[in-house]
Amino acid sequence: MADGIVTLTTSTFDETVASSDVPIVVDFWAEWCGPCKMIAPILADIATEHAGKITIGKLNVDENPDLAMRFNVMSIPTLIVFDKGQVAKRMVGAKGKGALVQELQEFLPGSH
Repeated sequence: MADGIVTLTTSTFDETVASSDVPIVVDFWAEWCGPCKMIAPILADIATEHAGKITIGKLNVDENPDLAMRFNVMSIPTLIVFDKGQVAKRMVGAKGKGALVQELQEFLPGSH
């Protein structure tokens, strides 16, 4: 995985999200999802450009269906921002980089 991107699983999810010093954007995705593949490089760019300010986590819904159910993820990609371990924002569907960065502005210190 690229820098700034963590792969999450059922066993690592709670600890990773709870212990993150920065907001963590969790990308609920699946191998067969076209729009998920479209936003993957955009999320990688955001992770690199905002390293240390925000973390991107990827969670495969096929491999971790319990977490998808826990957060009521009905369609993918769904991006959920966790801030201090709590759900702070939810975005459904693929967006372009500009729109995604715009959506994440409130979580990026110094970029308001």
